[in-house]
Amino acid sequence: MNQTLKTEPRIQVPDYKLIAILISGAFVSLLANTFLNVALPSIQNEFGVSTSTVQWVSTGYMLTSGIVIPITAYLMTRFHTKTLFLTAMLFFLTGTLLAGTAPVFGMLLLGRMTQAIGSSILMPLLMNVIISNFSIERRGYALGLFSFVMFFAPAIGPTISGVIVEFFSWRYLFFMIMPVILVVITFGYFKIPLTSSKKEARLDIPSVILSTIGFGSLLFGLSSAGNRGFLDPIVLASIVIGFITLFIYVRKQWTMEFPMLNLRAFKFPMFSMSMLIISTINMAIFSGFILMPMYIIEVQGRSPIEAGLLIMPGALIMGLMSPLSGKLYDTFGAKRLALIGLPIAIVSNYYFSTMDVDTSLTMLMIVFSIRALGMTLVTTPLMTNGMNELTPEMTPHGSSINSMVQQVSGAIGTATLITVMQVRMNTRIAEGQTTQLAMLEGINLTFLIASSILTVSFLLTFFIRRVTTNSTIDTGAAKVKAVKTNK
Repeated sequence: MNQTLKTEPRIQVPDYKLIAILISGAFVSLLANTFLNVALPSIQNEFGVSTSTVQWVSTGYMLTSGIVIPITAYLMTRFHTKTLFLTAMLFFLTGTLLAGTAPVFGMLLLGRMTQAIGSSILMPLLMNVIISNFSIERRGYALGLFSFVMFFAPAIGPTISGVIVEFFSWRYLFFMIMPVILVVITFGYFKIPLTSSKKEARLDIPSVILSTIGFGSLLFGLSSAGNRGFLDPIVLASIVIGFITLFIYVRKQWTMEFPMLNLRAFKFPMFSMSMLIISTINMAIFSGFILMPMYIIEVQGRSPIEAGLLIMPGALIMGLMSPLSGKLYDTFGAKRLALIGLPIAIVSNYYFSTMDVDTSLTMLMIVFSIRALGMTLVTTPLMTNGMNELTPEMTPHGSSINSMVQQVSGAIGTATLITVMQVRMNTRIAEGQTTQLAMLEGINLTFLIASSILTVSFLLTFFIRRVTTNSTIDTGAAKVKAVKTNK
């Protein structure tokens, strides 16, 4: 079927139809990222695997994402939006079918990793399209839509999972999203315009190998540390190999004329600052989505549904407030909003370090929602301010770097803080304390450390300047137009 070819310049009138289709695909893919967490005990019982083995359902997903994300900048430069979107959704559909019908655990794991390939392409692609469709004056609102997907979908995953697993098989988690995926693919095929070929780009095979080994080893080590501990030889070896390989990878990208992932984006100061602050926030916040259900189920003895419902109001606030916080950025800038939002997040997060066995579920729900409100005033504005500084040529690389930073910082924070929790818990059990109280003390300590990390994020926000007008920055390869920053 013949279709009219279009070029892909920076669009003056936003293509809302395109953005809606991409948001739908990204939403369902991110929903699948977290909805198996509550279902892991059921999966373990059905396949008769160990606890460390069943964790690979989540670990394998994260590892695959860490490997694929560094390649997405090349893919966005080389291929047009329609081809890349449909390919990603077909990967995701195939993985969903494999996982939902898996007769053995290995097939379930293969399905999850295939899902991750598609999901890892969709988020950088969505960010790149949004930035290309909106002017700098309206980009805060636009990236608020991106944040809606990024935070709301993963947050409601455990809630949906708790309900499904309570009354049905875990396989229904995959079956229920398959019709949605098919609808999104159909709309994408017929409604996304077919564009002309993108710019020529080179796929550097040594860079692919280095990024695969580097990010794969690092994320494997960090995700394994929660069960094995950081001093385990396998964990230590994986982290060391990951860091060494990534060091070589970074040096190679920095010196190449046409890098696979252009790390010269970090020469833009507000982009670098936003990535630094967002990474520290993720390190502090992400572990809470694992620790709070653990506290509700293991310490208080409540059901998975109640654990999911605890997160639901906060998820709704993050989803509804993300576009609004983007609009507020367009008016007030990132610094003012962060100086309001981060203190709210710090105080509410600190409250979780004071929990006892009988803390009210209603109170926990309220404080968790307040923390979510504080975070929505921070993350979208910071991300928007950083991305605004990049030139159109740097935007695909900035989108990939943003996704990579989210993935790696979340993994580092979660692995570190959960390991701290387990070490404190094991110490107290060895001293004769009950498992329930030992876990409670470990969780409280973890939230206290997370609050300290958020305080560092707050101090860093004083260095934020708002991006406004164009100037020139030398990226090392060539002088490119950038944007100045004002107080």
